[in-house]
Amino acid sequence: MIDNIRLSLYSPPELIKLEAYTLTDYPIVVHLDLDVLVLKPLDELFDMMMYGSDHVEPLKAIMWPEKELPKQVDAFYTYDYNMVAISKPHKPVQGGFLVTRPSMEVYEEFRKIVLEGDFREGKGWGGMIGPFHGAMTFQGLIPYYYDILHPGKSIELNRCIYNQMCDNPRDQKTVNDVVHGNCRIGTEECEDCRSRPLEDIVTTHFTLCQKPWGCYPHTQDTIQHRLCRKLTREWYRIRSEMEKSWGRTGTGPGTHDTENFFGYCTKNFEKGYVPIEEPYGKPV
Repeated sequence: MIDNIRLSLYSPPELIKLEAYTLTDYPIVVHLDLDVLVLKPLDELFDMMMYGSDHVEPLKAIMWPEKELPKQVDAFYTYDYNMVAISKPHKPVQGGFLVTRPSMEVYEEFRKIVLEGDFREGKGWGGMIGPFHGAMTFQGLIPYYYDILHPGKSIELNRCIYNQMCDNPRDQKTVNDVVHGNCRIGTEECEDCRSRPLEDIVTTHFTLCQKPWGCYPHTQDTIQHRLCRKLTREWYRIRSEMEKSWGRTGTGPGTHDTENFFGYCTKNFEKGYVPIEEPYGKPV
């Protein structure tokens, strides 16, 4: 009887993300956390997944461009290098972003992996993926599936362009915008995602920048806060455009830092946020 139970009914809540693989009415599924903002179309990913790497323009946003591309791409994701030691050979997937090809066959394999439960203490899935935060669920299962069980079917994207989080690329503090320490990706040199121009970023994930509805001002003159402020402003700009499309003014009642918050914050931090008013969408 347990074979007929879906993952979301008996597993830790984070495993519900694997339900994306059951959406087989669609050729591609984009799974995002609620605190992810899409700033540009993802067409280049869709084209490569639909037509194959031999028939489309080369991707510019690949994390490791020197690696040979799969003939068929079944998934795109980014890794979260901040969650494990540099020496760890396998990294956790960042759980807020996944572009995948839905498949009941893949879903059933994930379900089988979970039911078998080969998660070893201190070593993770199959004794190779883990331990780290979220290792038992989505953030560990995805790299276990694509890195260990089915290599050559996925692509790790450049985390400065997709799923940008404004994180420190090195393992020591940044002082006066100067980075220190070793690169978390294990190379001698590494890009500082916080230096990426806003216009390059396709999607951003509000983790270190905090949730945009928290009305965080990010006025500190540091490399992280300068980009976080720009990204937070984009979130409010898009909210403003959405409300305009509903026939509203696109400006909230707040007068606090309107350049950044478009009137949707009356003061800094959570208590200052002005929620979207009902009815949602265009008036009938």
